Amino acid sequence: MNQSDTLSRGPRHHGYVAAALALLLTACTHSGSPAPADAASAADAAASASTVAADAPLKLERVVMLMRHGVRPPTKAKVTPEGMADQPWPTWSVDFGELTQHGYDAVKLVGQWDHANWVKRGLLPAQGCPTAGEIEVAASSKSRTQATARALVEGMWADCKVAVTYPATPDADVEFHPIDAGAMPMDADEAYRAVQALAPPGGMEQEVKNRAALFALLNKALGCCAPKFCESQGKPKGCDMSQMAPGIVRNEDDRPDVGDPFGLASTVSQTFLLEYLEGMPMKDVAWGRLSREEIETLLEFHSIKFYYEGRAPYVAARAASPLASRMLGAMEKGPKLTVLVGHDTNIADLGGFLDLHWTVPGYPRDDPPPGGAIGFEVLADAEGKRFVRAFYRSQNMPQVRELQVLSDANPASYTYLEIPGCAEKCTLEEFGTLVRGKLVAPIKPIAE
Repeated sequence: MNQSDTLSRGPRHHGYVAAALALLLTACTHSGSPAPADAASAADAAASASTVAADAPLKLERVVMLMRHGVRPPTKAKVTPEGMADQPWPTWSVDFGELTQHGYDAVKLVGQWDHANWVKRGLLPAQGCPTAGEIEVAASSKSRTQATARALVEGMWADCKVAVTYPATPDADVEFHPIDAGAMPMDADEAYRAVQALAPPGGMEQEVKNRAALFALLNKALGCCAPKFCESQGKPKGCDMSQMAPGIVRNEDDRPDVGDPFGLASTVSQTFLLEYLEGMPMKDVAWGRLSREEIETLLEFHSIKFYYEGRAPYVAARAASPLASRMLGAMEKGPKLTVLVGHDTNIADLGGFLDLHWTVPGYPRDDPPPGGAIGFEVLADAEGKRFVRAFYRSQNMPQVRELQVLSDANPASYTYLEIPGCAEKCTLEEFGTLVRGKLVAPIKPIAE
């Protein structure tokens, strides 16, 4: 029998480790429903269950996901300017920016979990290959996203052939890279003003001061010393990023950049994360100078970058409109499962577009981990009325680093998100109105 589902209030974590508790709380009526993954408290679970019991059962009809690619090396040969790090950066097994085999294997594992999840939820059949009308998988023009899409498909259906579509050239990639492809209008001055408005009183100089502890931790990892001690210790004088002149960078026909030192700090912290997730020995991860907890702390730089570059409504509307439009169309008339594989920027832009917020265990707020996905469930009641729930699905750091098999006892993180501007029970019609009210029309055709 296909699983029924219900809408509940507020964000809720899901997994199967507490399935027995869920059975008791829902009095068997919703015995297939996912239970809270972390089961924070009995009171929270009971409150959630009382809400579930008060709602009519809903059937999961469609899922539309936007996923970040898996683990890759840095995209460029030089992570930092010469002399900023006192040690050479580790070497990788693949070229810059390409999906590693470890990254491929980790995505396969989350694909296996996704398949089991959608089978338990009644979305997909347990046996057989999907038909052409049941699933759609598309990737950006970057090879790492295409390889990620293939890894996910292999994890979900190891013995099936499932097509992965993608743009033939970067110029044609008007959905995943709409600004680079010249597909969206962007007034550089208006975008610059919109991003500057996000800065605290005192501007980006104050933002640097607010993050003094983060920069000190980054200096520790890079082998950098306080400027007045650099000469005596034989260290480069220019290694302290916090001494860089900060400021938002205006770009013609493009979104503004957060600028250095935050842009560079984001790249460095993300590189440390990727080294850890790749399974490198800890002596090679940030040269053995950081614990996993300290790497998690430094990832705040990544969130800061996306706060400035993707959260201003003017910028987010232009950066996310093509993908948001495609996802809405898939929710309304698409196959049972649509998976779009892109980049952390795409997820951050969509988060800014809809003002969605998430937290994956071990990561700072609104940080998109490798292999993670933001998505939407479409559910229908007995009368055929459709509702929408937003979610975030991701592996945690040890699950990727150790290539852990995901299961009921070791589930992926699956968290429901509030959708600002839509009712508690957000109908598909209301969601469509919300999205269409934010869309910006492209200036370059989007291929069908």
